[in-house]
Amino acid sequence: MPRIMIGKLFEGVVDYLRVSWKVVFLGIRDFIETIIDFIEYGLSYFPFWVLAIVIALIAYKRAGKGIAAFSLIGILFIESMDLWSEAVSTLSLIITATIIALLIGIPVGILSAKFELLNKILRPILDLMQTMPAFVYLIPSVLFFRIGPVPAVFSTIIFAMPPAIRLTDLGIRQVPTELIEAGESFGSLWYQMLFKIQLPLAMPTIMAGINQCIMLALSMVVIASMIGAGGLGSMVLTGVSSLKVGMAFEGGLAVVVIAIILDRLTQGKSGNNK
Repeated sequence: MPRIMIGKLFEGVVDYLRVSWKVVFLGIRDFIETIIDFIEYGLSYFPFWVLAIVIALIAYKRAGKGIAAFSLIGILFIESMDLWSEAVSTLSLIITATIIALLIGIPVGILSAKFELLNKILRPILDLMQTMPAFVYLIPSVLFFRIGPVPAVFSTIIFAMPPAIRLTDLGIRQVPTELIEAGESFGSLWYQMLFKIQLPLAMPTIMAGINQCIMLALSMVVIASMIGAGGLGSMVLTGVSSLKVGMAFEGGLAVVVIAIILDRLTQGKSGNNK
């Protein structure tokens, strides 16, 4: 078989975008960097115990007393390891990537459910995005945005977006046809159908997509420490590269605590009862 130069073609596309669209990528870089700094400043402005109480109250409302107690103890535990500043950096990256991924993913999922042609086009693209090794996203991100938290967020957005699109699409499609026909018979407009019937009924499935998006963002942010993302991931990377087992274990343990808290907060009481 003749050699197909897929790699060379991809390199050419990346080089063309990097040179010709430099101004666009600089604008995206400044925009994402502003969001990261704003969220990190907001999380760092209050003492850790204030955020611990606020998160515990949200957890109590969303998932019950057990998860509220775990959230409070977990944040105090992270602070006791002197890792709260690193945890704030990691959370700012996760929140930024998740917000942007959902702002893109949920509308695209709604359109995918409405238009079958778009769904057929998106399906192989989403398969590629989900099965591509996470490390592959880091290289073009660095070429476009240089080393730092911005390429980490950009690669995280790409990696974490597919579940939001897929599960939004699934949730809209699972709305009973009878309810759609009833809404149409009463003369509902398309936006009334969407916001009053389809989205409320699809919300449990969409929330599952949000949960998966957050979990993938957390895992990718740790991997993205290789390109200067900072936070807890850099502690794990430094500990592994320098064979400091204790440092790597502490960083990994803090990541696990954050992952459990975020998972339970997004699943709510239904996830707590499983």
